Amino acid sequence: MLSGPDLGAGFLHQLTSERDGDRTTFTYHAQDGGQDANGPPKGPLDVFGFVRPPSPCQFGGPRCWHRRFLVPFVETPRVRQCYNRSRFVLQTMIDQAYSGAPVALETAFGELVERLERAPGSAPVDWFVGGSTAAWLLGAAVEPHDIDLGTSRAGVDQLGSLLADYLIEPVGTTDWPPHGIVRGARAFVGTFVSGARVEWSVSLDPDATAPLSEWSGRPGVARLASASFRGRTIPVSRPEYSLVRAAEKGRPERVRALAELVRRLGPDRELLGVLLERSRLAPAARAAVLRSVDE
Repeated sequence: MLSGPDLGAGFLHQLTSERDGDRTTFTYHAQDGGQDANGPPKGPLDVFGFVRPPSPCQFGGPRCWHRRFLVPFVETPRVRQCYNRSRFVLQTMIDQAYSGAPVALETAFGELVERLERAPGSAPVDWFVGGSTAAWLLGAAVEPHDIDLGTSRAGVDQLGSLLADYLIEPVGTTDWPPHGIVRGARAFVGTFVSGARVEWSVSLDPDATAPLSEWSGRPGVARLASASFRGRTIPVSRPEYSLVRAAEKGRPERVRALAELVRRLGPDRELLGVLLERSRLAPAARAAVLRSVDE
């Protein structure tokens, strides 16, 4: 055990490691900590990528949550730093996810852009904003709960360096539901009590790249647009991506807001057709999405 037991946000936390040569699997553990941890917890941790282990955890028992990372052993101090920040901001993230606490999106995004612009001129970072935050930047009436970044394989590590002070998960190989095994990281940009979660990853499956995929990790695959933020031009993914996801999640109000944005920008019908064909929507629901951008 590297750290713990530590209390917070309704959970009892521990950090453990299993070393295999120069590579180490680090595990965040979180179990119900009861009143001693200011609990009970307000909600499950799967929204932040945690999973239940297939068998009872020797530290946290059958109801322990896990996040696991494969990272070089020499990065142990960095993992400790990420673990501690994760614990300190977890209450804020849980309140945002389950209690309607506001996400300091504009402030956090401003700090994020400032950090990304500090990249050395000789090593520019390949990045764009995706998900609902991309639609928000384009003017859609949506309220994002986090900031998703698209990047390349090299960009994953570059972003980790630029956002090192804010990392809540180390840059490394990890299982990232529902995307499978990825190289990625998470950060919480802001203070312990106010900010926004930032996430980025690239699949390590060489066969995972589909045409027009939003998160392929390969430049030029995703369809992008440009948004303006405080006088800066920000690369963002097309709103058709978020539109189809909102339809899959059964969120009619968000579908209407995103369809209005797609109409205003002018639909990318090729992209929309590919995304609908790839979606799990029934034929009638796909037709409804198409109608929504033609109204």
